[in-house]
Amino acid sequence: MIFPAIDLKNGQSVRLFQGDYQAVTTINADPIQQAKQIETSGVKQLHLVDLDGAKSGQPENLAIIRQIRQVFTGFLELGGGIRTYQIAQQYLKLGIDRIVIGSAALKNPQLVKRLLDDFGASKIAICIDGKDGQVATEGWLEQSKVKMSSLIAKMNEFGAQNFIVTDVSRDGTMQGPNLNLLEDLKEEIPQVNLIASGGIRNIEDLKALKRMGIDQSIIGKAIFEKTISLAQILEVEKC
Repeated sequence: MIFPAIDLKNGQSVRLFQGDYQAVTTINADPIQQAKQIETSGVKQLHLVDLDGAKSGQPENLAIIRQIRQVFTGFLELGGGIRTYQIAQQYLKLGIDRIVIGSAALKNPQLVKRLLDDFGASKIAICIDGKDGQVATEGWLEQSKVKMSSLIAKMNEFGAQNFIVTDVSRDGTMQGPNLNLLEDLKEEIPQVNLIASGGIRNIEDLKALKRMGIDQSIIGKAIFEKTISLAQILEVEKC
């Protein structure tokens, strides 16, 4: 599955450069219409991020997310500020197919365990954002000293199977994904499902990921820059 991404800020679809909340580009003032276009294209999965929620730890774009769920019938994944059991439950009851846990995986691992126990691994993805192999948290505003591989291994022990891996230094740069990082993680923890995010720029990057055995990825800026089309996403998925 290749996920087009819609990042929500102040009710609009935007892109940040390397997670910098001051480096914002508006993609679409109407993210609901953007979701409809993805639906019409035939792409059956969509990745949403509540950027405001990632900063505040509360749902900040709930009304928009609810409307996107109504217009998009495919697999809907959502992250950004899901740091309590109640918020996670609220989104799952809303019909979100898979919620993405970020900072809470490092700061509240027992919450992740409880979510996995109650809702199952298929409903939970762990977002492992990092730089130089170490985890970044709080919407990339803070850098920890925890290794990305160590956090993945710990969450896997709790039952987590799905891990979105982002090298924040690549995000929004159109320089290609960090294949070395992904390859190292895949070799170290082969039993998990790695989902590539950050830097993917063209169909060749998607094919390179597929050759590595990474079948799920998230694409944001490349769609906006028109270096990958929704039609190409469908083409790669059929290969």
